[in-house]
Amino acid sequence: MMTTGQALGRPRNSGIDAALLSASRELLAEVGYAHVTMDEIATRAGTSKAAIYRRFQSKAELLFAAAMHTSNIEPPPDTGSLRGDLLALARRIRSDMSSPTAREVAPQVLAEISRSPEVSQRLRTVFVATERAEIDVILTRATKRGELTRTPSVTTAHRMLGGALFFTIFVIDETIDDAELSAVVGILSAGLSAEQPGC
Repeated sequence: MMTTGQALGRPRNSGIDAALLSASRELLAEVGYAHVTMDEIATRAGTSKAAIYRRFQSKAELLFAAAMHTSNIEPPPDTGSLRGDLLALARRIRSDMSSPTAREVAPQVLAEISRSPEVSQRLRTVFVATERAEIDVILTRATKRGELTRTPSVTTAHRMLGGALFFTIFVIDETIDDAELSAVVGILSAGLSAEQPGC
């Protein structure tokens, strides 16, 4: 799994990690993204800015982790089917994206990405890589079960599932209920299952 900006050879203190994420969520709720500072997060978490920067390279990265997901999430448990695994993942993504904190942070992080190639690259390296690793586990399971003749493109599957949810929740600001989510996942899993070698 990908990790955040920890220095090589330095043991990670999970208590500090949890305190930073908790402090970030509290401050986001109290003052909003624009007014959260790294100094305030460090003070609230009872640590130092140096400790933050050993883990996160920017405010955008830290607040994304606090609002959406960290870089050490695990794939959903094996449900026994490709469709079941994708649906479990889609439900978790929907939950992560639908929180008030996520709705506060997502537009701000997108703006940061547009302004800073460094932030954009870092978020891809840490969070997108983690998300794609989850999908890779799911597709590999399905291939081993014989549901897929080969492992499809992880990037394509990630774009289709994550993109559909991101667009629905953040762009057109609509909810996606379980029936519709199940339909989206059904179409995706059917399309992946229909892929043949050489296509």
